This record gives sequence, structure tokens and C-alpha cells, in this order.
Amino acid sequence: MEMTVAEAVLRVVKEQGTDVIYGYPGAANTPVYDKINNAELYCVLTRNEQGAAHAASSYFKMTGKVGVCTATSGPGATNLITGIANAYMDSTPLIAITGQVPLCNIGKDAFQEVDTTGVTTPITKHNYLVKNAADAVSIMREAFYIAKTGRPGPVVVDIPLDIQKEIIEFIPCEKPEIRGYNPEPELNEKQIKKLAKMIRSAKRPFVVLGGGVLGAGASNEFAAFVEKIKIPVASTLMGISGIASDHTQYLGMLGLHGTYSANNAFLNSDLIIFMGSRISDRAVSDSEATTRRAKIVHIDIDPAEINKNIICDLSIVADIKKLLIKLNEYVEFTCPDAWLNECIKAKGQNIKADDSQTKLVNPKLFLKKLSDKTTPETVVATEVGQNQIWTANHYKFLKPNTFLTSGGFGTMGYGLPAALGAKIARPELTVIAIEGDGSFQMAMPELAAMRQSGADLKIVIFKNRSLGMVHELQQLHFDSNFVSVDLGDYPHFDKIAEAYDIPYMQIGTNDEIENGINALLKDGQAFILEVLVDEFESTL
Repeated sequence: MEMTVAEAVLRVVKEQGTDVIYGYPGAANTPVYDKINNAELYCVLTRNEQGAAHAASSYFKMTGKVGVCTATSGPGATNLITGIANAYMDSTPLIAITGQVPLCNIGKDAFQEVDTTGVTTPITKHNYLVKNAADAVSIMREAFYIAKTGRPGPVVVDIPLDIQKEIIEFIPCEKPEIRGYNPEPELNEKQIKKLAKMIRSAKRPFVVLGGGVLGAGASNEFAAFVEKIKIPVASTLMGISGIASDHTQYLGMLGLHGTYSANNAFLNSDLIIFMGSRISDRAVSDSEATTRRAKIVHIDIDPAEINKNIICDLSIVADIKKLLIKLNEYVEFTCPDAWLNECIKAKGQNIKADDSQTKLVNPKLFLKKLSDKTTPETVVATEVGQNQIWTANHYKFLKPNTFLTSGGFGTMGYGLPAALGAKIARPELTVIAIEGDGSFQMAMPELAAMRQSGADLKIVIFKNRSLGMVHELQQLHFDSNFVSVDLGDYPHFDKIAEAYDIPYMQIGTNDEIENGINALLKDGQAFILEVLVDEFESTL
């Protein structure tokens, strides 16, 4: 069947099971937009290309299908970069289709030209510049295959304008074969038996749940493992929702902004098993001290992560789901009661939601009460900063992939478009965007995309009139020398809500929390709830 490259590219998108494209048109990708309706794809016009990348990333987390975003050449492509880098750091599969100037103009500083593949090489799993129209279909199939296999990640496909218009023969689906690419390592049973032996020898074992467990779809297998051997568990930020927040053995988030119980168990364990975690500096601040006092096991599908941030006593490169299935067959062990009880008892020293004394709204208490009123299927997307940490530590996530956040890259402006992508992907679910008044303003125009698409998002804006996390850092470490963190009283969010025809409410005391949450969760409508918070409210 003959068709243009643009149409063939979209045929591959549909063939791969993706039915939504998030993006922004421009001169260099108009051939793609011209064929979107023919391909029976739903097209979401975000108000910034960065928002398109974030929305496409959350589409994957809701559906298991690779998200797709598109932008024109030059500034359109560069506006995608933050979203692509965010997906790269958090191991999220993503296809970014970018327009490029015609082949004959490449390298001549043509209008809206940028070396997209050169710019994105450090932040993609792979990228392509399509120079031959006949290669476009095979490249697209390879892009999807690379993005979703092994350690997932973003792939950029840059297509010159003239190539998009060329007529080619569309070939039915063929499985890509990429020389030298082996995304599924074989299980090494000797290593699994060695891990089982290390667990049996431990007196104070501890497991850290990373985002890779969720990425592998291994939450059930992970729960079976920890329940079988009664081992205490903490998660990284990206691992949150991989095990239910109210699970007896779950101690909370590990690291800089984590809970007392998680960090205490980490510091007193004699065996630490990291599963699907990069072991970043936010989770483990002093890797050398950790290796001196405990044996370290690191399990990850990406060999590049092994011994990168911490030296291991045992490293296993494997698909975590397959490994857990096999490990559950081998391991025969029950964690000592004294150690498990010590870890569980320490949860009593975690920061309580109602510990804060404030004349305004206590955000931790608000999130606890919000959690109590939502269903386990409710999806929560956060921005970055205090709102993110408050949510991570005080909202209870009971089902996998219900927490959407920017972990490794820490991207302000992520939450609203991520929530939009999730709601469009799963319109039957309640999706709540938790925002700070600073980060919300980085993506505020996506309210228009929300309204145009009919997505009834629930939006909570914690307003403390400052860039809260930096304000707190300046208070703690720079003698309260507050510079460029005061946001003032603008904008008036009630006027913003009115401009987009979104129902709105403001609450300013703890007594108003219940009425505010009831209004927020009212069925069948978008809503903005502005929550007034003290600017000196601490992260923990």
C-alpha cells in the first residue's frame, strides 16, 4: 500500500497500540498533522511542547503503551527537551517525533533548524535522523521496540520535511531485529541461589523498592517476596505505589526527604537489597559508609547502573519480575521477629500529619484527609518541591502506578500536563494534580488543553506565596537570606479559574479542609482548590 512517510509513521503508531498523540504543530511537522485523522489517532493540542512530552510519559504509566509526542523543528524540538530528559531519568518509554528542515538545508542554519539528534543524544536511549524515506517505517518500529524493552526510555525520530512528503510502500508489521541489542538478559540461577543464601545468613535484612519494580510490572511478585520472608521495605520516590502505603512492612520513602523509620532501618541493616533503583544521591547520600557496614545487593535490568553509585557484594542484571518469580521459589527464610518489630515500631516516630501548628492549612493533614476520601484507583500527579514531598509522605497509595511525579530530573511544570495525559488515557479514573503555586505557573496554560479535551482534572494548589523548597533551603542553610523566592500575591487563582470556566474554591484553615475536599471531588467536573499554606511550613 502506497502512502506518504508521514502517514506511514502514524500507521506504525497505531499498529503499536498507541491511540493518542500529544503535541504542537509547526511548519516542519504539518505533513504529520495532515494525516493524523486518517490514522484514527486522538490528537491533543498542548499549549507547550514540554507539556506534550510529560503528558505522553504519563500515558504509558496509565496504559502500558508507549506514549507519543510531536513537535516541529527548532524551538518546537528544543521545547520537548526537558520532557525527554525527564523521561530518560525516570526510565519512561516515549517516542518523540520531530520535524526537521528539508535535507538539502541541514547544516546551513536554515529557518528553525537545530541539530535535534545531536542535542538529544545524552538524554535519549536512542535517536534517529531519517535520511531515506524507505527507512522510515523500520526506524519507527525499531524506535518503539527500543523504547519499551530492557530499561525503558525515550527515543527521538527526527524527520526532515521533504522526507515526510515522499511516497513509500507501507510494509505490514515486522519484528525489529537490532544487531547487538539484547534487552532481555537471561536469568542466572547461580546468582539467584547466592542471593537466597545471603538472605538466609542475614540478621537484619532490608529491601529498597525502586521504580524499576513498577516498570517491570512486578508489584504483585514483589509483595509476595516481602510477605514470604517478612522483610522490612522502603521505597525510593519513584518506587512509591509499588507496595501499598499501609502495608505493615512498608516503612515509607528512603533518603533525604524520607521517613525516620525507613532511614533508621537502612542505617541499622546488615543486608540491603536494592531492586530497580539507580541508588541516587537523594536515596543514599554516603555510599561508602553504607558499604562498610552492610552487604549490598543490586538488582537492575541495566548493567550500566551496576557499581555506578555504590559498590555491590552481589549484582544481578535481570528482569525483576522474572527474577522475583524464581527467587520466591528458592528463598526459605523468615526475618527475625525482633528486627521486623523494631522497624515497625520506628514508624511511630515518623512525622505525623497533624504535627504542624499553623493558623493556615496544614498541607500534611490536608493530604491525609484527601487520601482518606479517595478510592485506591485515584491517580495523583505532583509537581516538584514541597508539594511533592508532602504527598509522598502523607498520601496513601494503595495500587501500583497511581503516583505520577518527576523523580530524577525534578521538573517543575510536570504535574499538570502529566495529570492531563493520565486523564486522557484513562478518563474513567479520578486524577488529581497536586501543585505548588510556583510550579503551577510553569504549566498553567495547559488548563486550556484540559478544557479543550474535556478532561475533568481535580487541581489542588498549595499557595504559600513562595518557591517553598528553595525558601526552606535559604532559611536552613543561608541564614534566612531570602532571594528571588517571594511570588507575591499574583496571579489571583480565582480569576485564572474564571478565565478557563473552572469551578474554584479557596480554603485557609484546617476547619475548612473537609468542605474543600468534598467540593474538589464532586463528580463530573474539573475543579481548582486553592489551599493557603504558611510559607514557613517545613517539608518534613
